[in-house]
Amino acid sequence: MNQHYFTYLSNVASRQWNDLALSDYNEPQQYTFGELAATILRLHQLFKLLGVKEGDKIALCGRNCANWAVAYLAIMSYKAVVVSILQDFKAEDIEHLLDHSDSKLLFVGPYVWKDLSTIITDKVIQKKSGKLQAVISLPDWSCLRAKDESLVPDADQLEAAFRKIYPRGITTDDFRFDLDADALCLINYTSGSTGSPKGVMLNGRSLSNNVETGMSMLPVDPGQRLVSMLPLAHMFGQVCEFLYPLCSGTHIYFLTKSPTPSILLKAMQEVKPYIVVTVPLVIEKIYKKNINPLLSRKAIKFFWRIPLTGQAIRRKVRKALTTAFGGELRYFICGGAAISPDVEACMKDIKFPISVGYGMTECGPLIGGNPPKYFVAHSGGVPVPNMEVMIDQPNQYGVGEILVRGENVMMGYYKNEEATIAAFTDDGWMRTGDLGCLDKHKNIFIKGRNKTMILGASGQNIYPEEIEDKLNNLEGVGESIIVEREGRLVGLVFPDEQVSRGMSIEALRELMKQNVAKLNKLIPGYSQVSDIELKDEPFEKTPKKSIKRFMYK
Repeated sequence: MNQHYFTYLSNVASRQWNDLALSDYNEPQQYTFGELAATILRLHQLFKLLGVKEGDKIALCGRNCANWAVAYLAIMSYKAVVVSILQDFKAEDIEHLLDHSDSKLLFVGPYVWKDLSTIITDKVIQKKSGKLQAVISLPDWSCLRAKDESLVPDADQLEAAFRKIYPRGITTDDFRFDLDADALCLINYTSGSTGSPKGVMLNGRSLSNNVETGMSMLPVDPGQRLVSMLPLAHMFGQVCEFLYPLCSGTHIYFLTKSPTPSILLKAMQEVKPYIVVTVPLVIEKIYKKNINPLLSRKAIKFFWRIPLTGQAIRRKVRKALTTAFGGELRYFICGGAAISPDVEACMKDIKFPISVGYGMTECGPLIGGNPPKYFVAHSGGVPVPNMEVMIDQPNQYGVGEILVRGENVMMGYYKNEEATIAAFTDDGWMRTGDLGCLDKHKNIFIKGRNKTMILGASGQNIYPEEIEDKLNNLEGVGESIIVEREGRLVGLVFPDEQVSRGMSIEALRELMKQNVAKLNKLIPGYSQVSDIELKDEPFEKTPKKSIKRFMYK
């Protein structure tokens, strides 16, 4: 880390004071960099009047919006600690995490407050022995609940407090902060579990090194645009769609509603982003629906192999994809899960600017990455600056648990010493729980999760993810997971609804029988799948759209 990310933000704000910084897509809320700075300093006065002190915890829970970003920056620059809670957690779990985190304030969006308000009533917050003092509305900064109403300033009092300190308004010099990079600044909860929740503790050094990594690998021209679609409460979206772009002078548009394909593509056409940051599911769906049917035609297959006509077809496919994302795309970054090998191969073949990174919440999130032109197929990139990666106890193929060390690594789990101790080796390496290997250039190749690896009958290591990648590309398969049952491998499949619509259950089962035969020709003998079981509903997913494997046997 060279400097705190807030220094980058202060510098870019002084240069682009009147340029737009944050907007809610298709909604009136927006901020220039100057307005962003003024609102942050106004919120500092709110914190002061409410008795918030340096190091106090302030929770943030709501759908993506400009005010979520403003509140986040206000909390950190005040030297308080952001408690980031995913908006999709159940109300009871959110309440539990507020208690567990010792949060003094909660900024909440209407989507979350609709259910949470039935739990955190006026009577409950006034009687409760926890630290929560007040609940603040994200849309308008009004107070929704308070333990002591007399301490809550109204709009006039807040403005008077602000004017007392800044009688002539603020200047660029007022938007500078002396922040300790090694101090705790963020607690990010990885789940809403009420058992032993894991609140990942990150300091300013981790966030700043992540931001600098983005700026060096994916440089931005000031004033370029981005559509934020990933949950801001998730570290992937928080760093890659918010902190790194904003510190580079990007104008960020937040999708404030669930990003359906039609809303997403419309936003891309209008915003024309320089970068798309997403999970593989987005590009895989586009490939399966629009590209694969085209490439399956006999004539296209034939001409694809001829140098001149093949190049022309590749250019057209690349241009069509780039146009679908607004026409000004320079980087298409995937993370959060493995990408289908067929999709990845096609994207590299047409020279689409794709790259797949590797990370986890505990590293805020980056571990590996590469600019698209250096991206190596099937990898998660090379270790990012100021991070080391090693393979623990590699087998004969060089595969072992991936261990990491460096500036991005968390401080530990909040109030969970047992989990923190278990996460680190005696000499300070953090266990990722992922299995993988490194090539001679230090590219990281993920083979699976320690917890999901299946030990074959003859002692072979079987990685379900590798089988699923192939199964998901077969006809009629929407999504799948591989499970072990009494020594046999079984594929659980939720059908592709476009293919299965109108098919009888008998026809669908016959198609899956054929898929078993096709699949087993593509994989080693020790990992053969014996059967496919159809599921009636899509699999339960995590916030980053990975299947919750523990729910299926």
